[in-house]
Amino acid sequence: MKKSWKKGKWDISYNLNFCKMLCKILPGFILLPFFSMIAGAQVYNRDSVIQLVNNIRETKVDTGHVRKLWDVGYVIGEKDSALAKQLLEEAVAKSKAINDAASISNSYRMLGLWHKAVNDKDKAMMYYRASLQKAKENNILYLTAGAYFEMATIKYEIGEYDSCIDFYLKTQEIFENPKVFEYKILTQRILDKKKSDLYSNISAVFSTLGNLPKADEYINKALAIAESYVAQSSKAKNIIALYMQQKAGNYYDNREFERALRIRLQYLPQLENGVVPRVYVLSSYQSIAEEFYELKKIDSSKLFAQKSMQLAKQLEVPDVVARVNMLLGRIAIQEKKFKMAQEYLKQCSSYYENNKDPHQKRSYLAAMQELMFATSKYKEAYLYAEQYHTINDSVLNSERSRQFAEREAKYESEKKNVQIQLQQSALKQKSRLNLFLAGAIAALLCISLLIYFNYKQKQKLQQQRITELETEKQLTATEAVLKGEEQERTRLAKDLHDGLGGMLSGIKYSFQTMKGNLIMTPDNAQAFERSMDMLDSSIKEMRRVAHNMMPEALVKFGLNTALKDFCNDINLSGALKVTYQSIGLENVEVEQTTAIAIYRIVQELLNNTIKHAGANNAIVQVSKSDGLLAVTVEDDGKGFDTSILKQAKGIGWSNIENRVEFLKGKLDVNSQPGKGTSVLIELNT
Repeated sequence: MKKSWKKGKWDISYNLNFCKMLCKILPGFILLPFFSMIAGAQVYNRDSVIQLVNNIRETKVDTGHVRKLWDVGYVIGEKDSALAKQLLEEAVAKSKAINDAASISNSYRMLGLWHKAVNDKDKAMMYYRASLQKAKENNILYLTAGAYFEMATIKYEIGEYDSCIDFYLKTQEIFENPKVFEYKILTQRILDKKKSDLYSNISAVFSTLGNLPKADEYINKALAIAESYVAQSSKAKNIIALYMQQKAGNYYDNREFERALRIRLQYLPQLENGVVPRVYVLSSYQSIAEEFYELKKIDSSKLFAQKSMQLAKQLEVPDVVARVNMLLGRIAIQEKKFKMAQEYLKQCSSYYENNKDPHQKRSYLAAMQELMFATSKYKEAYLYAEQYHTINDSVLNSERSRQFAEREAKYESEKKNVQIQLQQSALKQKSRLNLFLAGAIAALLCISLLIYFNYKQKQKLQQQRITELETEKQLTATEAVLKGEEQERTRLAKDLHDGLGGMLSGIKYSFQTMKGNLIMTPDNAQAFERSMDMLDSSIKEMRRVAHNMMPEALVKFGLNTALKDFCNDINLSGALKVTYQSIGLENVEVEQTTAIAIYRIVQELLNNTIKHAGANNAIVQVSKSDGLLAVTVEDDGKGFDTSILKQAKGIGWSNIENRVEFLKGKLDVNSQPGKGTSVLIELNT
């Protein structure tokens, strides 16, 4: 995350291109003082600073006086944060005294930067809004854009991406307004630099939301601008290296780890030898370590993780130390060095357990779940899994990405509409008669089209109604079949349990009584005992069949308990290791018809896994939230080509589809040969 303090210009900014690059290892870097870009090797002499401040205070209070207060506050911020704040507050007061709108707006924004640097986002936002209000009141476009830009970064940090998008688009709109140059503060070269920063920030937000094609599109725009002024500035090469790190991050998010790694290794010497803050090098080390880990190159991953740890401790960045400890813990798990893994994860546990960022906490919980499962601590693994899924539900889904794209498209559309209106105005002045005739023809065409579309719509509605009636008829037939099937299962289960079960138990009792009254040879006694064992097995098998037809736990205790018992029974049989997880089903009653259908679906899916998948492990997860009931069954078996399901003629799969259709749910099967199978069912309850 780059912070660029440029002595009073509006580009005192927080750049998200570095934020995106560090989001996995430095999400808390914004907590560091914003003055950390100053060379730390300089010796701080407070007496000299106080003397300098006193000298400034003796000068005339004007815009130059205020600017000097900014400069000193900037320079001493890392060494003397309290005095820096005092000077910035003094700058605000003196800007008001001279009643200079630009100075007031800029002073508010710089004080906002100070509060953001110490992680007081609420006050930072308050000062940014004050800066924006003053800039808008006086139509100072470049300061208006600066305030929007800074407000967007706050919204990005706290995960309010909708507002972040709005502020960035407003910044972009000002950039494209020629009047932005009227104060002569910005040159075209500076504006180009600001545009490249803005594009890289938008790329970062797109990447965070998972819209990776758009993220790549915007970082390419930023690179194109940066490459245009490489010849004019040696610093541009460093900027390109940083943008390429962000591009690599986009590939990483798209799971193209080799492409990401090639870019990082190519530009790593530029970062190591360039005049850039060491945190950029730290980011690259950490990203390279994680990409090597994803590519299963454990030794290389460990090497860069240790380099990252060494540099993070030098720079005193606790976020990176915690992240590297977690990565080293995961590496130790892969090496089956579980005690070492436990020690690494213990060192970062306090940081992650107290962290409010759901993305970071989710990664830590996943690592702990992996360690607990690897050490056969299944109860602890299950608890970490529950926490993981709870936090994962709070993470923004792809809907946010869609909204972002829609907002961007809306902005582009509005901009084109303005251009069209200007062109129409020019044409109107040249030929009012032609415009009138064109309008009349267009109106006639629109009326014709409306009549045509109205006719087509009526036809469509009629056909839709016919289709709905046919669907209702099919669902009614399916419901009758399923209810009849369950009633027959219940009757057979009762007959087996109460009728045949009672008879077999009576026969066993008679044989046991008979045994006491008979004198048998040793061979006959042995044969008699074998017969009794076979009779016991028959009774157990009869009870198992009756239970499968209509489990008592489903009727008495509900869906959650019945599924848990069913999975436990499979585990006890040794045919398959099944892990059952439920979320949001505690104290929730599922309607019996729905519960029976779901139970039968899970029963059939696990039976298919045992018969056909050749799997060792399976997971059954049932979750309920906001009226949506989701059932997931996954296995690590041999998988299959899902296209064969269209030609499947088996009764089992047909029953699953019929039950899902009866419940008006959605069924999704994801499988590939050699990669296991995942079945997701979603129902509105």
